[in-house]
Amino acid sequence: MSGESPVWARAAATAGLVLLTSYAFFSRAFFEFSLLDAYVSISFACGTIVLFRIQPSWQKLLQVALISGVVAIIDIGFLGYRPYYPVAFTLVCLSYIGISSFVVLGVHAAWATGEKRKLLVYTLLPMFLFSLVLIPDPIILDLMEKLRPLTFDLYLYSFDASLGMQASFVLGTFVFKSAWIYNTTLLLYIALPIPLAVVFAGNIVRNRKHALCIALAFLLAGPLGLFFYNMLPALGPVHIFQTQFPGHPLSMADAARMVVEPITVKGTRNAMPSLHMAWILLAWWNACGLRKVERWIVYLFVFFTVLSTLGLGEHYLIDLVVAYPFALMVQALSSFIIPLRDARRMVPLLAGMSITLAWLGLLSYATKLFWISPLLPWSLVLATVAVSIFLQRRLFAARMVETMPAHPAMAREPAVVVS
Repeated sequence: MSGESPVWARAAATAGLVLLTSYAFFSRAFFEFSLLDAYVSISFACGTIVLFRIQPSWQKLLQVALISGVVAIIDIGFLGYRPYYPVAFTLVCLSYIGISSFVVLGVHAAWATGEKRKLLVYTLLPMFLFSLVLIPDPIILDLMEKLRPLTFDLYLYSFDASLGMQASFVLGTFVFKSAWIYNTTLLLYIALPIPLAVVFAGNIVRNRKHALCIALAFLLAGPLGLFFYNMLPALGPVHIFQTQFPGHPLSMADAARMVVEPITVKGTRNAMPSLHMAWILLAWWNACGLRKVERWIVYLFVFFTVLSTLGLGEHYLIDLVVAYPFALMVQALSSFIIPLRDARRMVPLLAGMSITLAWLGLLSYATKLFWISPLLPWSLVLATVAVSIFLQRRLFAARMVETMPAHPAMAREPAVVVS
């Protein structure tokens, strides 16, 4: 067929994919990497969600199961790699299944033609890039701890206290009430990649340009978040109060008199802004129009993301608030289908960036200001959330106009997906 890649190019692409994934499958370093990071394993496993959203078939299921089984036999049976406890075995299996799904998608993309091939390629590329972004994150966060030994946790704690409550301690009391609640909350905290995969996969079969904007937003949020982490490094209340969390917060009087200054604490500086909250906001904002079950999966994770980020003590309430303008900025930045000079894109971009930076400045230099009256910090919080939601809705509407197919019937999800 004219315009299609020659057979040798398809064969070369297939061989390259097999070689790349073989290294991942049979590398001891990768095996141990999967064991050590549950978030990474679940991220890989989300490839299966994407595969079966765009190509739901028993044939694909058998292909994934066969590849995963063969790799497990070679790694564990012949190479002697050992997951030494049940959870580790589960994490390795999730990685196997996810990467096997990537292989199945990749091989089909190499040999598909026309629109089917475009759909598979546009699906694979964001998945591959997101996997690459995951790898350097721990290295960068470790480096940040060495470069920025001081943290600003007391500044964030002071702001939360100025609201008249400590939301993280209140929700923490509920989360730590029983092992069942704690473990469920922790699991869903780690499983954040699932709603991201659901939203991307649901959109890629409906509106390709819109889905690519969503994928870009998910990708940009990570590196941009690392940059902002470094501007106001903080860990979260559980790392500061340790065994005193969540049962023993400071009294409001003690919090008001507290000397707010940077402190030296060991740990990962990944609290401000909350990337967990930013990612789930991006998923929520872009879930409009998806199947009901897909939207409810996102709603479930919105609820548990708020509960887990605060209740596990990983974030202060203000971390989640600042995630709103940060997510707005990322949403605008990733809306490449709208010209950058277009006010529909530029206004939310500048607003999101300005509000985020303004919060970082206020939290760094004006903590006493918030103690004038609880009305002041609450007004700023509500205004931040309201403005972010308002501007994102206008941006989303503009993006829908730009990506809407010319024929109304084409806007509906195709009745038959790629097979």
